[in-house]
Amino acid sequence: MEPQADPERNRVATLEERLSAGVRAANERSRKGLSADPSRPPVPVPGCAVCEELAVRRDKARAAFDGSAVTDANVLLRQHQGKEHGGEPAGRRVFRYVPYSIVQDASAVPEYEARCVSGEEEDCGASSGPRPTPAEVEEWQRRHTQETRHLRYRRSFADYAVLERQG
Repeated sequence: MEPQADPERNRVATLEERLSAGVRAANERSRKGLSADPSRPPVPVPGCAVCEELAVRRDKARAAFDGSAVTDANVLLRQHQGKEHGGEPAGRRVFRYVPYSIVQDASAVPEYEARCVSGEEEDCGASSGPRPTPAEVEEWQRRHTQETRHLRYRRSFADYAVLERQG
């Protein structure tokens, strides 16, 4: 027997929930066919001549200490596997080398915040507001729990990042 939702407790999804679901769906669509672990070289499919040829090409490049050719062979092998063998399980996207590092902006202070998501019919919605330290957010949570007996919070952290040119 399949469980049934209580119609009295159903509610329309909030704009934030709909956007969140849409972002998750878009991310899943964009990840299809990407390597599960891009830091590891793809493994040739047994019995496939093209896979074997690209693996040999990669091994020769590795023996010649030609990192660029090794990367090229891995990219070609992943592309071939995606087209001919269905690729590997979804993972994260790999981007070409960019001569920048992403670092935390030292001129900006990180922000911490908590929002109460307790409540029977809908979330309480009370918020700590942006705070400069996690300890201040935890103190707000303790006080809010003492006043309301609410126990569930969504915490967030935000910082500012800058790209710095390498070298």
